[in-house]
Amino acid sequence: MIPEKVASVDRNAVQKEKYGSFALFDVEHFLRKLLKNWYWFIFMLILGYGISWFYGKYYAQSVYSSSLSLSISNSNASYFTPTQSINFIWGQGGNQDGVYLKKMLLSRSHNEYLVKELNYFVNYQTKGLIKSTYLDKDDSPVFLEVDKKHLQQVNYPITIIPKGGNKYEIVLPEEGESTNLYSYDVEGFQSINSFARPANKVIAVNEWYTSPNLRFRLIPNPVTTKINLENIIVNLTTVNDAVNGIISTVGVDFDKEINTIMIISKTGYNLNSTVNFLNKSVEVLQKKRFNDKIKVDLNTELYLKESLETIRKKLDSSGAVLNYLKTSEKLYDITDRDEKSLQKIKELDAKKADILSKMSSLSNIRSSVETQGFDKMISPSAAGFDDGMFTASVSELKALYLKKRELSTIYTPNSEPIKEVNRLIAEAKQNSSGSLRNVYNVYTEQLSKIDQQVAEANSDLLTYPEKQRKYLDAERGYNMIEATYNSLLTRQNDSKMRLATNQSDMSVIDPAKNLGQGPIGPNVKGTKMGIIGGLLALPFAIILIGGLLDSKIRNIKELVSATKIPMLGVIGNNSNDNMLTVLEHPKSSVSEAFRGIRANMRFLASEDGNSKVILVTSSVGGEGKTYVSINLASVLGLSDKKTILLGMDLRKPKIFGDFNIDNKNGISNYLTGEVNVDQIINKTKIPNLDVATSGPIPPNPSELLMSDRNVKLIEELKTRYDFIIIDSPPVGLVADSYELMKHSDANLYVVRHEYTEKYMLKMITEKYHNDEIKHLGFVYNDYVVKQGYGYGYGYGYGYGYGYGYFDEDKNYKEPVIIKIRNFVKAYLDRKK
Repeated sequence: MIPEKVASVDRNAVQKEKYGSFALFDVEHFLRKLLKNWYWFIFMLILGYGISWFYGKYYAQSVYSSSLSLSISNSNASYFTPTQSINFIWGQGGNQDGVYLKKMLLSRSHNEYLVKELNYFVNYQTKGLIKSTYLDKDDSPVFLEVDKKHLQQVNYPITIIPKGGNKYEIVLPEEGESTNLYSYDVEGFQSINSFARPANKVIAVNEWYTSPNLRFRLIPNPVTTKINLENIIVNLTTVNDAVNGIISTVGVDFDKEINTIMIISKTGYNLNSTVNFLNKSVEVLQKKRFNDKIKVDLNTELYLKESLETIRKKLDSSGAVLNYLKTSEKLYDITDRDEKSLQKIKELDAKKADILSKMSSLSNIRSSVETQGFDKMISPSAAGFDDGMFTASVSELKALYLKKRELSTIYTPNSEPIKEVNRLIAEAKQNSSGSLRNVYNVYTEQLSKIDQQVAEANSDLLTYPEKQRKYLDAERGYNMIEATYNSLLTRQNDSKMRLATNQSDMSVIDPAKNLGQGPIGPNVKGTKMGIIGGLLALPFAIILIGGLLDSKIRNIKELVSATKIPMLGVIGNNSNDNMLTVLEHPKSSVSEAFRGIRANMRFLASEDGNSKVILVTSSVGGEGKTYVSINLASVLGLSDKKTILLGMDLRKPKIFGDFNIDNKNGISNYLTGEVNVDQIINKTKIPNLDVATSGPIPPNPSELLMSDRNVKLIEELKTRYDFIIIDSPPVGLVADSYELMKHSDANLYVVRHEYTEKYMLKMITEKYHNDEIKHLGFVYNDYVVKQGYGYGYGYGYGYGYGYGYFDEDKNYKEPVIIKIRNFVKAYLDRKK
C-alpha cells in the first residue's frame, strides 16, 4: 500500500538524519578520565581534610545562644498597649502588648542605654598560638574603664599581659595608629595631630594609662576568675557599632500556644556574655515598664486632684448662692413641689455632670497625643473608656516616634525611610483621633438625649413663680457640681487603689542561664564536608567541563554506532621516527594491525573479491592517511601482491621523503604530459612495491586529478598491478577525493584518535548512507594503548597481552592494579 511505503521512506529519512550525530557527552570517556586522574582526587581529599582540620581547630569561632522566657500580663493596667487583637503595621496580630515590648527590646534607645550603662563597647578576647577566643567581661581578671572625656582610638587591639602583683603590661600594635579618634562624650570622631607609636608600659591596677590615642585604667574584677589568662586583648568600638551589633544578634518570638509568653534569645561568641546581657536587658525593661505605669497612675491622680480642687471651689460657690436664696429670699420651703420631676431632673443632671467630666478628661488625653506629651498622659479610664483601638494607636505612635528618632540619625528629612515613617505616624494619629472622636461622639449623643429629657422635665415646672424657678435652677446647679465632684472622687479612689496595688505586668518565667549549651554554629562538620566536597568537585568539574566541550573522537564504539560505517582496523601509536613501520618493525603490534586491515578489506571488495584500487583519505591533514597508505601498501607488497602507491595529494607531497625518492618527476608531471608512466614509477626495497610520488606542486591540482589523463593512468596501472593504493587529499578541505572515489574499488577513511573532530564526519556519513559513496570503511589511527587493557574494541592487540609475541612486550610494565589482582587471585587459588 502506498501509505505504508511513504511511512517507510519517512522512517528511513529520520534514521539517516541521525547518522553522523554524536552524543553531546561521552560517558565512557568521562569515566575513563576520572579513573585516569584518580591521584588528583586523592590529593584533593588530603588537602581538603587538612584545610578543614585547620579550620575547625584554629579558625572557626563557636557561636552560642541563650534564651529567656517572659510572661506579659494583658491586664487593664497596661495603658499604652492594647488589650484586644488589632493588627499592627508590623504584622503581629493579637497580643499587641507583646509587640510593643518586642519593639522596645529591639529599639536603639533601649540597647543604647545598655551599651552606655554597662560599657558594652569594650570587648574582651584572649589569643592562643593561632586562634583568638572571645571572653565575657566577668572572665577577665581586670576591667578596662575608659576616660570618656578623652579621645580614644577604636578598633585598635590593646593587649594586657599579667605581670604579677596586680601589675599589667600594656602592649599596643606595631602599627595602625590613627589620628581620627572617637569621643564617647559626644559620640563622634575628631582629628588630632600625628604622633609616634606609644611605647609599651607596665601599669598597676587603678593607674591611668595615657597616650595621645588612649586613656584608660584597669579595675580589678571583684569576682575571682576560674581561668588563668596569659593575655587579655581589648577592642573598643563606637557606641553606634556596639548597638547595631547587639540588635543584630537579639531575637524575639512568641510562644505558639500562649502568645503572651515571649521567648527572647541572644547569640554571641561567648555563652556567659549572652546570658548576662539577656538578664540585664529584661531587668532594665521591667524597671522602665513599671516606671511608665507608675507615671501614668501618678499623672492620673494629679489630674484628678487638680480637677477636684477646681470643682470644690465651684461647689462652695454654688452652695453659697443656694444658701443666700434660702435665707434672703425665703425660698427654702416651696409648697406643692413636683418631687418626681425634680428627682428625675436631678438624676439627669448628675449623668450630664459625669459625662462632661469625662469629656474634659478626654480633651486632656487628646492634647497629650497631639503634642506627643506621653510623659503627661493620664489613664483612659479617667475619661470613662477603655478602647483597645485607642491604646493600640498610642502604643503604635510611641514606637513610631522612637523609630523616627533612630532613623533621623541616619537619614535626611526628605529621604524615603523618613517619609514612610511620617506616613505611618499620620495613620496612627488618625486612628487614635478616630477612637477619641468615636468616644466623643458617644458622649455628645448622650448629652443630647439628656438635654432633651431635661427639657421635657422642665416643662412641668413652668407653672412655678419666677422666684421659685430661680431657686430650683440654683439647686440644680449645685446638684450638678456635687455630682461631678462625687464622680471625680470615685475615679480618684480607683486611681489610688490601682497605684497602691500596682505591680509589674512582666514576669520572668525562665531566666537566661549557662547550662553548658553547645554551640549552635558554625556548622563545623558541614563546613568540613563542604571544603572536602568542594575540592573533590574541582577536578570532577574540570573533567566534566572538558568532556562537555570536547568534540574530538575518543571512543571507537561511539564512532561506529553514530556513523554505521564499518571499522576495518585500529592502528596503535607509532613511536618510531619514520612512517615505514611495517618495513622496519614487522613484528610490532602496529604492523600486525595493518595486516588485519589487509584481511578485512575483502569485506569492501567488489563482486570478484579483489579490491584493485584502494583510496585512502581523511577529514583534514595530520590524521595519518599518508602513514596508513604507506604501511598498507607495504603489507600488500610483502604478501607477494604487486602493489603501487600513488601520491595523489598534489597540494602536500609527502611519500618521497620516507622512501628516499626524488620528487622531481611525479604524477603532476605525468598529468601535464611532461613525462610518461614509466618515468614516474619508482622501485623500493620491497620487490613487489612501487611508488609514484606526487611531483612538484601544480597550480591546478583539482583539474589535473579530475582529468581524463588521470583516469587513463589508473586504468593502465590496473593492468600492471594487483593493488593500487591512492594517497588522496583530505575530503574535509577539498573535493578531489570524492571525484577519485568514482574510480576506486575500496575507500579507507582515516580517523585519528583524539584528533579528528566529530562534526567533520557528518558529510562523509551522509554521503555513505545516501549511496553517494560505496565500499567505505574506517581506519582508527594513533590509538593510545592503555597498558593492561588493550584496545577495547576487538581490533589490534594490547601491549602486555602478547606474552613476548610483539616487540613492544619487552618494554611492558604490568600496572599496579593488575599486580594486586594477580596476587589476590594466586593467593585464593593456593587456598583451594
